[in-house]
Amino acid sequence: MSETRILTPTGMLGYGYPHADFRATVEAGVDAIVVDSGSTDPGPSMLGLGDTLVTEESYARDLRPMLRAVHEFGVPLLIGSAGGAGTNAQVDGMVELIDRLAAEEGVVLRVAAVYADVPADVVHDRLHLVQPNPRGEVPTAADVDACTAIVAQMGAEPFAAILAGPDPVDVIVAGRAYDPAPYAAFLERRGVDAGVAWHVGKILECGGACAEPKGGGVLATVRADSFDLTPMSPGQACTPLSVAAHTLYEKSRPDLLPGPAGMLDLRDCTYTALDDRTVRVAGSRHEPAERATVKLEGAAVVGHRCVFIGGVRDPLLIGQLDEFLTRVEAHAGELHPELAAGDATVTFHVYGRDAVMGEREPNRDTPHEVGILGEIVAPTPALAKAICASVRIGVLHLSYPGQKATAGNLALPLNPLDNPIGPACVFALFHVIDAEGLDLFPVVHRKVGA
Repeated sequence: MSETRILTPTGMLGYGYPHADFRATVEAGVDAIVVDSGSTDPGPSMLGLGDTLVTEESYARDLRPMLRAVHEFGVPLLIGSAGGAGTNAQVDGMVELIDRLAAEEGVVLRVAAVYADVPADVVHDRLHLVQPNPRGEVPTAADVDACTAIVAQMGAEPFAAILAGPDPVDVIVAGRAYDPAPYAAFLERRGVDAGVAWHVGKILECGGACAEPKGGGVLATVRADSFDLTPMSPGQACTPLSVAAHTLYEKSRPDLLPGPAGMLDLRDCTYTALDDRTVRVAGSRHEPAERATVKLEGAAVVGHRCVFIGGVRDPLLIGQLDEFLTRVEAHAGELHPELAAGDATVTFHVYGRDAVMGEREPNRDTPHEVGILGEIVAPTPALAKAICASVRIGVLHLSYPGQKATAGNLALPLNPLDNPIGPACVFALFHVIDAEGLDLFPVVHRKVGA
């Protein structure tokens, strides 16, 4: 086809979108609906604990209009990173939900499920082929064994194989996937240049983040060498600035974007307004990778977390806060030897000063008030809460040079004061591995619904 129209109604499945605008766009004609369903942005707990990004009710609300469109207009739906972390269990949960919704709608849908879990022994066998992460860290065998779940981030190949295969499919539900992968797979099959196909995916996977005001969905009209972006909702607009600015989103640099299939080169891209709502993008290039690689994501439970939060408004204390918090931690360490032994940790996040940027914060002016979030991680919930209470009491009552008031140092807005929030997870694996010869991402076809 000379043009392919791909619709992404929301930047994340379950976040919501205007159903009437979605329906009108689909009725005007689209060739595919593609939506992302996962991310590592919320941290490792979804993978480590099996949690989903949103509730089943939110997924159902977003999925139902899409499944109606799939049945009524014959438009395929591609879902990446099902459930948040894209584990096998989350893929199965998404397929079961689609089965229920299709049955309620009285329709039958052909679903292909793609799985992304990786057995620990596979990682052990290839541990010598794992590349250091951006911090220079290389995982050990103990790191692998500590993981409660490991997934590999698939590229476009599993989607492309399903779309080109003998079994017709209405919905693809994929495990952990590189966000632009389903877009690239669908478009390259239609003769779209790889650079264009991957660039479309890199923008659309975030939905209306490229529009003004941001949010909602976006329609991409794609040709072999360029593509146009139009927001799904009439009250939004894509401009050259809003679209070009998206290359700054979650990137270490905005012009060269590495991925599992190679490097997306945006140095010669142009962004041209076609009207007051649509922008044309051209000049995207793609340099294929020399060897097949995948990113591994593995999460491990490292303890239990308890937190407190409070505010400080004394300029004398704020001016010496780092030294004060160091003394608070040392005092807590005298009460709880687990801190000195490294079995438990205390972390302070000082909001209003540098909680977002940390040491990179350029503004070092003394604020008039700050919020202190104290975070304790310990081997057991009881120990985490005990240390949290000691640290919170230290921040509240420990004296400091120049102190004038003898009341508490900290205004505490919550009750209970110390709040356990469950197991604490880390990414024990967040590394690229050589995938040559590996047989990953198995596919299961089934019919669901009435």
